[in-house]
Amino acid sequence: MRLFTAVVPPAAVLDALGAAVESARPTARSLRWAPREQWHVTLLFLGEVPDERVDAVAGELGRVTARHPAMSLRLRGGGTFPPKPVRSRVLWAGLDGDVAALAELADAQREAAAGLGVPVENRRYVPHLTVARARITTNLTAPCARLDALDTEPWEAAEVQLVRSRLSGAPRYETIAAWQLA
Repeated sequence: MRLFTAVVPPAAVLDALGAAVESARPTARSLRWAPREQWHVTLLFLGEVPDERVDAVAGELGRVTARHPAMSLRLRGGGTFPPKPVRSRVLWAGLDGDVAALAELADAQREAAAGLGVPVENRRYVPHLTVARARITTNLTAPCARLDALDTEPWEAAEVQLVRSRLSGAPRYETIAAWQLA
């Protein structure tokens, strides 16, 4: 099963993000825009986990997650990967608020997964919400500038989801577990 963990902003925050995305769309028509139902803040990408290991991985991630506090977050500004928008492939909305606590949670989940033998990337966590991707390196300066004005109301992130991603055709996401933060 292809899995990741994520925090999903509430509807009002996604509404504000939707307005910012609609403002950015005309500036970059060649992008593949993620649909609203796929908007989330990834904490940990697990990749393919064998079906027989999913329960153990979910159990351990749930235990680790429950030790972390709920946090106040907001979407603010935008950015790209790679970070220079003139030559990028991913456009994202940034996060503000308790991002240090969010990064600690992501690191703890990564360590727990690695401890179970799940191969995970070992790179610095950059909290973001992906809104669009380009097939080739593209100048994303204009859409990124449109996202710079994004500044949502804060929300309390109190739940983390374990999500299954199915890639056949258009990606589909299915939440298979959810854990409350302390």
